[in-house]
Amino acid sequence: MKFKNIIKISVFCFAFGNLSAQNPWPKTTEAAKPWTRWWWMGSAVDEKGLDKQLTTLSEAGFGGVEIVPIYGAKGFENKYINYLSPEWMKMLQFTTDKAKSLNMGVDMAVGTGWPIGGPQVSEQDAATKMIVQTYEISPDKKISEKIILKDEKQKNLKTVKLDIVTAYNEKNEAIVLTDKVTQDGILNWKPTSGKWTVYAVFSGKTLQKVKRAAPGGEGYTLDHFSPDAAKEYLKSFDTAFGNSNYGIRSFFNDSYEVYNADWTAGFKEEFKQRRGYDLSPYIKYLVNDSESEMAGRIKSDYRETMSELILHNFTENFTNWAHSKNSKNTNQAHGSPGNLLDLYAAVDIPESETFGSTKFDIQGLKRNLEDINTKEVPDINMLKFASSAANITGKPLISNESFTWLTEHFKTSWSQVKPEAEQIFLSGINHIFYHGTTYTPADVQFPGWLFYASTNFVPENSLWPNIKGLNSYIERTQSVLQSGKSDNEILLYWPVYDQWASPKGKDMTFKIHNIEKWLHPTVFYEDLEKLGKAGYSLDMISDKMISEAKFVNQNIKVAEDGGFYKVLIIPELNYLPESTLKNILELAQKGASVIFQSEPKDVPGFFEFEKRRKELQEAWKTIAFQQNVNLQSANFGKGKIVLSSDIEKALEFLKIEREKLTDAGLKFVRRKFDGGKYYYIVNHTSKEINQNIPLNFMGNQAALMNPGNGDFGIAETQNNSVRIQLKSGESLIIKASEIQDRSIPKWKYVERADAPIILNQPWQLTFKEGGPELPKSRTLDKIQPWTSFTDDASTQSFSGTGVYRTSFKIKKNKADDFVLKLDKLYESAKIIINGQNAGIVWSLPFEINVGKYLKKGKNTIQIEVSNLMANRIRYMDQNKIQWRNYHEINFVNIDYKPFDASGWKVQPSGLDGEIQLIPVYYPK
Repeated sequence: MKFKNIIKISVFCFAFGNLSAQNPWPKTTEAAKPWTRWWWMGSAVDEKGLDKQLTTLSEAGFGGVEIVPIYGAKGFENKYINYLSPEWMKMLQFTTDKAKSLNMGVDMAVGTGWPIGGPQVSEQDAATKMIVQTYEISPDKKISEKIILKDEKQKNLKTVKLDIVTAYNEKNEAIVLTDKVTQDGILNWKPTSGKWTVYAVFSGKTLQKVKRAAPGGEGYTLDHFSPDAAKEYLKSFDTAFGNSNYGIRSFFNDSYEVYNADWTAGFKEEFKQRRGYDLSPYIKYLVNDSESEMAGRIKSDYRETMSELILHNFTENFTNWAHSKNSKNTNQAHGSPGNLLDLYAAVDIPESETFGSTKFDIQGLKRNLEDINTKEVPDINMLKFASSAANITGKPLISNESFTWLTEHFKTSWSQVKPEAEQIFLSGINHIFYHGTTYTPADVQFPGWLFYASTNFVPENSLWPNIKGLNSYIERTQSVLQSGKSDNEILLYWPVYDQWASPKGKDMTFKIHNIEKWLHPTVFYEDLEKLGKAGYSLDMISDKMISEAKFVNQNIKVAEDGGFYKVLIIPELNYLPESTLKNILELAQKGASVIFQSEPKDVPGFFEFEKRRKELQEAWKTIAFQQNVNLQSANFGKGKIVLSSDIEKALEFLKIEREKLTDAGLKFVRRKFDGGKYYYIVNHTSKEINQNIPLNFMGNQAALMNPGNGDFGIAETQNNSVRIQLKSGESLIIKASEIQDRSIPKWKYVERADAPIILNQPWQLTFKEGGPELPKSRTLDKIQPWTSFTDDASTQSFSGTGVYRTSFKIKKNKADDFVLKLDKLYESAKIIINGQNAGIVWSLPFEINVGKYLKKGKNTIQIEVSNLMANRIRYMDQNKIQWRNYHEINFVNIDYKPFDASGWKVQPSGLDGEIQLIPVYYPK
């Protein structure tokens, strides 16, 4: 009997106890890894170079590249390849084949440089602008001069056309005279009384060319509002690609940076069809800066028409074309004169952009004011335009052009990149594209070819040996954020008509570079900020999306694969279309909960606005509000409508719960999957957080997952809360599941730590790679940066990897683990203990668990520190060594002035302060 029991126990242990724990991390994909914008300078690429760089990127943990050809380097003109030529397509095919063999993906821009355009853009399809000329006429007199375009730059164009001629007298009475102008410009009309001003509107061209174009990509910028321009433009790709997509995953279009494009051929007819009236009698209100209500209404209609044209004539055509190639498309809507939410929603992969540096409260995070552009600060709420559109319409990927001008060239460390990436993730984005990497031929010396506005994610970067640390972090995080679906509970309406109704200016572009003008001053933005900090999760919604919304399973839902939402909030606003209010009330009728921060004041636009205003007012009166202490509420059909200036009180009234973990200063984004939810949580505060945090969803089991190193374990829970330990700058993922998995071990909480072992003995310092030359080896009495040794000039100019080595003894110790803590690290390090690779230290806090690599008695430690490129570039500029050698913009600094590092201070490099081994204990 005993023997049988022993056998049974042994079998049980073999079957269960000795198996590795179930790994809760989602299976990674190429899309979960970071991708990079890959500039082909002059498209001077060859198979050998492509093979080498793709292999290098793959080994460093990249999942894909996005090809953007740009201007070339001087001296390599004979290697330039014309864009879309047979030779260029051959290089593309080689790239996608090689990438496929490495399990990488390839995207490409539909154009070179930016914005979209090129030699295939005819004058007719080029970006178009309105040109206005005015003339004065006295009674009984004709205009002595012909009504012809005076702009010398436009005179030789064949497509210039007179679109509108309208005269106004002192009483503001208007007469449309367009058909009174002969073909040669003579106006056959004279007034019988009063003074008149004639407005002549011509359809001209902006003459803007593609910026930073590559060979074969030069030409006019595209007219995004023309019904035919995009189709004609894409025909050149049909010719080059034939029936194949050449392995392209997604075709990419950069941000809209088309200047002065405020018109298109046929705009007048489009306007009348869409807005219900002829613009001609009101053209004065559009082209002048008047503060009148009429000007605001006309301009609102004009801007709404521009928005519809770019949506239907460019964006939707672009999507349909990509699908015809069995590919996806990626589009940056920001900068467009249109409703960003609708434009982002009309493509497969909406893409946002970060530009500049954010101030975080993380302990020890470097942010030197001389190395950043203080005018450009990424804004999480701007990023949410892209993620909102994707979440509402069910797009699985939301990408981001990341880290443009994060700091001055050559001064960005991976530790500075991490919190910016986290802010991107917290906005709901889940697919990062580095900005970026430049293709460099093998025979080009340090620093290789570089793009003038990027953070240099290039193999020539002296920080490259440790980029795998950053990439692995992003890969683990994105594997979670690409799983399941977004789990936001609130829809917040974007009152775009309040923007469009501004009587100032003419066209209105919603750029990331001027959010202080169009976004920050609004109540809408104030609501975004307050709700986010209070712990609510939200997406922004447009009028079009509201019109498509349904009430399904006790939630608001817009698209088949889109998110479910508990409440729709209409922020304080001036203008709301009566049609949108009717759609909102219909949702409430069917059961939806709606919060109005104020009563809508008016309808936008000019057409029958008094009639439509009355419809708005009548629809509003159908809501029978009752006073409830500090708010008003009404049962409306099966739903409920609340009116309150305090949105948080209204949400409490509707029993919409916030996530209280934000009270501790934590930030989060939430995803749901079958049977549970993920919480991605970040500590951007200056303090350590060691406490139980409440969660709205707990399930039956909470697993903690560390995206920094891949560790995982079952969390301690109590009263709908989870215990977490997060130091300043750290992040964590909580997987709350209905199903319990007993194969997962318990999470290792640090219960206590003994006094640290200070490694203050002598160290050996050697140098293994880098330049311009390797400094000499030396023995250090104590840890210090190699830049502190001014007796060796090479230490001041060296960029590369320095190796600190020492040995130490550990007596018998009952500690469960040891944490290696680096006081000051410039900038990242690979840790080798007793000959074993213990990992990479690259982000704050500069700590790593190393207990499993230590042994009783003598131990050796090797810390391989890689520093910034800055000191070597400083040396090259001081010694006038040529490395900036490009056509077009030949390198600029962060303030867009000529780049010169010769006056820089030496950047500290290596290790400083104490090196500690901290014994830690985990609860049994």
